[in-house]
Amino acid sequence: MPTQAKAEVIEKLRTHLAGARTAVVTGYRGLTVRQLSELRRQLKGAAAEYRVVKNRLARIALEGSPLERLRPHLSGPVGVVLGRKDPVAVARVLSAFVRTTPALEVKAGVVEGQLLEPTALRAVADLPSQEVLRGQLVGALQGPMAALARLLTASHRELTYTLAERGKGATAAPTAE
Repeated sequence: MPTQAKAEVIEKLRTHLAGARTAVVTGYRGLTVRQLSELRRQLKGAAAEYRVVKNRLARIALEGSPLERLRPHLSGPVGVVLGRKDPVAVARVLSAFVRTTPALEVKAGVVEGQLLEPTALRAVADLPSQEVLRGQLVGALQGPMAALARLLTASHRELTYTLAERGKGATAAPTAE
């Protein structure tokens, strides 16, 4: 049975895990305090946080949660990245940080309920942001609708041009030959 202090840590961790859309388990062995602070600062910009956790307490906190599939990856000194908003932004920050600081080991993550390995997380980082995807969707939907509108007005436009040309010919004075 955990002590009262540990029970409070578990409950606090459960609260943080409950609001997360993205959770990534990382190994931080070999990172300096300055590097961890820099990672936390970058993640804060992506509406995410980095928490160093005790494996045993994290396993207990993960029980029964949608993130429970991360339990096997809790070995060695680990930290958990918890993202509340855009999973792509979190994956981008982690991917960029790993490129500059390879000591950070991405073990696995859960994004929108799906368990992802490190290579899949890198693929998520390469996705465009939600705003860009929405813009692409609007553009894809707008193109065929605009083409349909042009097609439907084409016959009216051609008729108008034809009548205008005929009107010019009728008003012009006939030439004598």
